[in-house]
Amino acid sequence: MPIELGIWKINGAVEKIHFSSMETERKLEDVITHDISIIDPSLLLIGRQINTAFGKFIDILAMNSEGNLVIIELKRNKTPREVVAQTLDYASWVQQLNYTDIIEIYSERNPGKQLEQDFVDYFQTDLPETLNELHQLIIVSAELDPATERIINYLTNFGVPINALFFHYFKDGDNEYLARNWLIDPNKVEVKTSNVTTNKTGKAPWNGKDFYISLGDGDYRNWEDCRRYGFISAGQGKWYSRSLNLLKSGARIFACPKVEYVGVGIVQEEVVPIKEFQVMVNGVNIPLLDADIHVRMDTDVDDPDLCEYVVRVEWVKTVSKQEAIWEKGMFANQNSACKLRNQFTIERLTEHFRLEEEN
Repeated sequence: MPIELGIWKINGAVEKIHFSSMETERKLEDVITHDISIIDPSLLLIGRQINTAFGKFIDILAMNSEGNLVIIELKRNKTPREVVAQTLDYASWVQQLNYTDIIEIYSERNPGKQLEQDFVDYFQTDLPETLNELHQLIIVSAELDPATERIINYLTNFGVPINALFFHYFKDGDNEYLARNWLIDPNKVEVKTSNVTTNKTGKAPWNGKDFYISLGDGDYRNWEDCRRYGFISAGQGKWYSRSLNLLKSGARIFACPKVEYVGVGIVQEEVVPIKEFQVMVNGVNIPLLDADIHVRMDTDVDDPDLCEYVVRVEWVKTVSKQEAIWEKGMFANQNSACKLRNQFTIERLTEHFRLEEEN
């Protein structure tokens, strides 16, 4: 069962906000396609109402930074068997799409645009030479009945990459709001399906908790500041900061300012713009921007695309940059945050930082 979401208004008297139904599922589809980041900020929209070879239409099709497709299907008024069976049927069609098919679908849904160019603009990296090695299935609903939950949980246990996402809608005067929660933690879905994906792509499985952090120590952030005040950050463009959305509370991170590792920590809070981030100094919470730090982090603070974004971290073990750890064969990447799959790196850092002693 998903965790129940409750919201209360506390202006004066405490008043619970009650959820209501959207006027139409079409409106929810409009909202998602207008800004697909409400599902996942690392997705690029391919299009909506994608015609399949058997005359049915996929509600929304998207792509992640690895060139894998994501099928997003709205439940509407379908029965549990209908919505799951239909989504699996779409997956059987999607898995056969090759590079040329996907390019053509994108061009049809985005006239005058090219996927190769838009992929580079969005992800700041070239479109992979091989697309659609894997895919994900997401069922979107205002609520989900127990039968659908049982079916989805059963399928994930057998390696099917399917999940459900709930959007709760409510109004407060003229303001409209959406709140979301997943049936299953997306990280747990990936861990459950890792054996299947490993066999198909050769990619190492992920343990569901470890992340690599490319800190970019330099003009805009400083490792000693991160170490002292308990945070990591990224900015100067959405491509750099977007990946910090992967980090949820409880995730374990390994920080790498350049090409050497300097610390391991546990995420305490999800990412926020730097102007909202506070640190404890002499027993008082103050804005990080007012703290004694080595570099200027106040560049473009009012620009949501360019400003620095910050994640609170409780450091488990840290060293100075002069004591940084590196061995030939360790993992390094230009992404600000990514899943750490390299088992050699994890094993060597576990030994270096004596993490066995923490267990």
